[in-house]
Amino acid sequence: MTPDALLAELGELATALGPAVRPTGTDELLRSLTETARRLFGAAACSLALLSEDESELIYTVAAGEGADDVTGMRISSSQGIAGWVVQSGQPIAVSDVVSDPRFSREQAERTGYVPQAILAVPVETPERMLGVISLLDRDARRPGAEQDMTLLSLFADQAALALASVDRFTFMGRVLLDALAQAATGEDLVDALRRVAAGPPGADADLAALAAAFAALARRGAAERRLALAVLRDIGDYAGRRPSRSR
Repeated sequence: MTPDALLAELGELATALGPAVRPTGTDELLRSLTETARRLFGAAACSLALLSEDESELIYTVAAGEGADDVTGMRISSSQGIAGWVVQSGQPIAVSDVVSDPRFSREQAERTGYVPQAILAVPVETPERMLGVISLLDRDARRPGAEQDMTLLSLFADQAALALASVDRFTFMGRVLLDALAQAATGEDLVDALRRVAAGPPGADADLAALAAAFAALARRGAAERRLALAVLRDIGDYAGRRPSRSR
């Protein structure tokens, strides 16, 4: 296969594969989660902070309510503050008087333009790794105990983790395709190259390479086979979406 033909096939495969696996509207979903949580709990604000790639920082990705504009994009050390304690310990926390809590960083709070009195925070994680923390500031004091709300907030964290895991999988898929392209550039067929990656060490890349190889093979068949495969994947996605993202 010539390099031009190989690149054309890879482009066609990425075009066909992308809509099937790439999460749509992830940022909008995360913003909606924080806003819905804020309203549900009658809180002053709600934010989602994600760990940087090297896990040295927490990056406030989306926020709703008081100080949302100032906090969005803010970066803090992943070892400081109540949010840092949550990602380091992997434990949820409810603090009713943050000023008296030694883990609270008033300086960081003042940077957002809003200093809360109470915080409820839970980790956002998958079974494989810690992703970040979702924090609720000054929930309605008339609500029942924080323990019940902590359980409810964990459901929002699970949905955020599910959306973020989908983004990770799509990123892995891109790397797998590039690895296969590098192998195929030596003259190897694209499907065979993907299968070689899949035959490597077990892991997410190997699994995704096997999936990509299946798509590449299907791309050479008829439209009916592709529609059947897509229907099956959608059913699997719906089933996975109904399952909890992590055990408690």
